[in-house]
Amino acid sequence: MEIMDDGIRLSAALEMPVPAEGKHPLVIFLHGFTSSKDKPHNILSCEAMREAGFATLRMDLYGHGESGGEFRDHTLYKWISNTLAAIDAAGKLDGVGDLYLSGHSQGGLVAALAAGMAPDRVKGLILRAPAFMIPRCAREGYMLGFRFDPFRIPEEIEVIKGLTLKGHYIRVAQTLHAEDAIKRFTNPVLILHGDEDDTVPLQDSVDAARKYKNCRLEIIQGETHHFDRRPEEMKRLIREWLKNKDI
Repeated sequence: MEIMDDGIRLSAALEMPVPAEGKHPLVIFLHGFTSSKDKPHNILSCEAMREAGFATLRMDLYGHGESGGEFRDHTLYKWISNTLAAIDAAGKLDGVGDLYLSGHSQGGLVAALAAGMAPDRVKGLILRAPAFMIPRCAREGYMLGFRFDPFRIPEEIEVIKGLTLKGHYIRVAQTLHAEDAIKRFTNPVLILHGDEDDTVPLQDSVDAARKYKNCRLEIIQGETHHFDRRPEEMKRLIREWLKNKDI
């Protein structure tokens, strides 16, 4: 499946639960920074959603995976725009009911931001290790191990060997405030975070869970940022939360 956003082709995988007949709620899934829709932990999380009777739409965001755009040109604005385009596209699909958003790391931050912009369209959120610290770090002049003057942003930074980002990524991130999106979203939220995550601070998820009006935080003992040690526990928590009749 393809989704178009401002002339950019976005690659997406639509998968239905079994049995596929009838109308199903759908979860739009957003991957993280330098990741893709096809990473094993992303596929597994979507499997849990389908086991709970939800359809899933995994998508590659701007500059990542099989989608258009260059990695170095991607920004959070572009990813938010991609997400809103996916919400519009999903709303036109046959057999799809309520829409949910889910995301991992940077994708979790974007899911939270988009949900705050469209709380009338998003029934619930599933966030895995959401990178709420990105805007804060951009304002403080520290990102991905790279320090800079937040008032004199470099034109380009090397984030990983061989991968560079334009300074516009930082400029955009500085303008975003996750707290505002959290306040605007009152529907149910599930946050999953491993206590051995060395990429995204666990405390940010703890703080976000307190700020959301209707949030359940699950801390998975011994789990890392990529949920590769206890994947079945991750799946169980997602599956059980989605099966809860209160949501």
